[in-house]
Amino acid sequence: MKPIAIALLTATLLAPSTAFSQTRNRSSRQRPAPRTSTPPVSQARTAGAQRVADQIKFLTKFIYLLGGVTSGIAAADEAARRNEASPAVLQQTQQSKTRVRSSIQGFRESLDKLEIDFRAQPELQPFYIKLAGVAAGAATAEEQAAANQFDAAGRTLLNVINRLTDVLVVMRQ
Repeated sequence: MKPIAIALLTATLLAPSTAFSQTRNRSSRQRPAPRTSTPPVSQARTAGAQRVADQIKFLTKFIYLLGGVTSGIAAADEAARRNEASPAVLQQTQQSKTRVRSSIQGFRESLDKLEIDFRAQPELQPFYIKLAGVAAGAATAEEQAAANQFDAAGRTLLNVINRLTDVLVVMRQ
């Protein structure tokens, strides 16, 4: 009986010490990820970037369509030079030229407004340096179209698109 009493006494004395021996809670909780301190992009910057992107979309669609129109104009002009074009074809060609010129003028005006807005808004001024000159490029394309150099005007507008794309890349950083 004495060995049983000693075993019970030892068990009662050791039981509380094993229960309290592990003081840290070893749960498998995941720690929250550390937050990066990236400042939120301002509304004005997002809106400005959207406007630049819209101009890129409009100009690329126009350049795509201009290729076909330019081919038609060149063919009609060649036929007119050989006196093989009908008056209806000549009239349609003239209307196409007028539409192309007015479209390029519209692009120049919208790019002028875009430059003015970027220069006027303090949040967009850092990007104005890259944007400056796109309206001048569109004005050059407008002059080329007025001189019936539609292919050259298209190439000039491609340079304008490249410049706008550079601005958009800088704005998205």
